[in-house]
Amino acid sequence: MIGSLYSGISGLKANTSAMAVIGDNIANVNTTGFKTSRVEFANIFNATLGQSKTQIGRGVTMSGVSSNWNSGTMETTNTATDLALNGPGMFIVRNSANNGQYYTRAGQFEFNADNLLVNADGLEVQGYAIDAAGNAGALGTITLPNGISTPQETSEITMGINLDSAAIAGDTFDTTISVYDTLGNSIELNFNFVNQSPGVWDYYVLPSAGTAAPSLASPYTLAFDTNGDLDVTNCVPASSDPNITVTGTGLGGGDIDVAWTILNAVGASNGSLTGYAGTSVKTSQTQDGYPSGMLQGIAVDEDGIFTALYSNGTMSPFAQIAVADFASYAGLSKQGSNLFTSSLASGQPVISVPNTAGVGAIAPSSLEMSNVDLAQEFVSLITTQRAFQANSKVITTSDEVLSELINIKR
Repeated sequence: MIGSLYSGISGLKANTSAMAVIGDNIANVNTTGFKTSRVEFANIFNATLGQSKTQIGRGVTMSGVSSNWNSGTMETTNTATDLALNGPGMFIVRNSANNGQYYTRAGQFEFNADNLLVNADGLEVQGYAIDAAGNAGALGTITLPNGISTPQETSEITMGINLDSAAIAGDTFDTTISVYDTLGNSIELNFNFVNQSPGVWDYYVLPSAGTAAPSLASPYTLAFDTNGDLDVTNCVPASSDPNITVTGTGLGGGDIDVAWTILNAVGASNGSLTGYAGTSVKTSQTQDGYPSGMLQGIAVDEDGIFTALYSNGTMSPFAQIAVADFASYAGLSKQGSNLFTSSLASGQPVISVPNTAGVGAIAPSSLEMSNVDLAQEFVSLITTQRAFQANSKVITTSDEVLSELINIKR
């Protein structure tokens, strides 16, 4: 009967540990990225000697605690730096104070006062910096770029224009397009078209600052054939895109050289200029320059690429988040605060980028919720409670039997 007492005690201890695990699961039902744990039991038995087939169990022991690494549901947020992994993988965060590296599924990140992307504990999120040419650098902390974007000088313009074929000599048409110098200064180019004869127009440019070529003294010429198409051989300059040059603006940005694209790749008209009957009109225009802009926000795509959004309409990728994959997630060592470290059981991390072979894509403006199933946990809570009660009954019953045995001799 003494043995049955110890069997009951082992059951009480094992189920007490199971109750602690279940309580931890329920307590973390709202913890971002939390993974459910489950107690694993193993029986205890006495070894037998010789040919005897009698093996009497001696209770139960907790052989381990395993984690369920299935993904939790995604909750959409309004924060661009809230990230969730839709599939395998772990975010990498680093403690710069002790150079410790940790892994987490909790993607609740933000940029701190030093423009570094960090988690709630201030650990720095790791990724690859992307330069202006689109090349990725070495693994390091993701840093918010400068708050002002570099301006770009205008080098090419296009305009969709129809010049009235019924115009007579001396008729004019004016239109304006804005271009930018190297400092981002805006300069308006006013194009003045003057009809010389049917299908022939001279034009010159008056800039809002400085002087331009072609000028009133030396205009260029556009010529159209009887179909209203540009006659490139009779234009000035002939069979090439005109170049508009602005000098002496006094704005500090230097001279501006702009190619007006009116020809296609084979040197024929690209159709942007026509000489049809009807009112002279400009229908479209583009130019490839822009001023400097202030940082307005950031965006993250499913590949984990961070893009800066500026007030001038430009978008500039500046970083890509790194993701670690493991041979055995069950072997990771818990460190608290949703953090894990690698171990011999987990294997070394294989570091890559999201949405590649073996790891999941990023769900931007989302957080992965806990994968705790409350219904399952409450069922486990009931069965564990009943198991504890049953084992306590084993102890009390064994005690009563021992008491009867002792009472045989009075």
